Amino acid sequence: MTTYIVVADTARARLFTRDALTLIEQEDLVHAAGRLHEGDLVTDSPGASVQESASNAPRASAEGAALQRENELFAKQVAERLYTARIDNSMEKLIVVAPPKFLGLLREKIDGATQKLIIHTLTKNLTKSTLAEIQDAVSELR
Repeated sequence: MTTYIVVADTARARLFTRDALTLIEQEDLVHAAGRLHEGDLVTDSPGASVQESASNAPRASAEGAALQRENELFAKQVAERLYTARIDNSMEKLIVVAPPKFLGLLREKIDGATQKLIIHTLTKNLTKSTLAEIQDAVSELR
């Protein structure tokens, strides 16, 4: 059994295992919709009429909801992957590294038994970092 380290943001999640001090990247999940702007997610909606353009609040909240939904879907996908690792008995401990907002989403989506395996969280976005940079960031977390 090993320590799993998930390094994630709204568009990418990298899963690593750590035995002793060595990190090995196991999987790289990509969620392209997480990189889109809110307007790109709601392009099927009709354009604003002259009356609607005077008040953008309802439209802006609908677009924000679309992006939030995409972020929640990806957090759920990452949580399901971690659940699979736990039920396969391959995960003994879990370290989660993510920006604050996405870290909160992950915590909501990770099941209770898997949450009990979390030994540390780190509020940073390291998804584009090198393996060496990630290893340095988590080396003290045991």
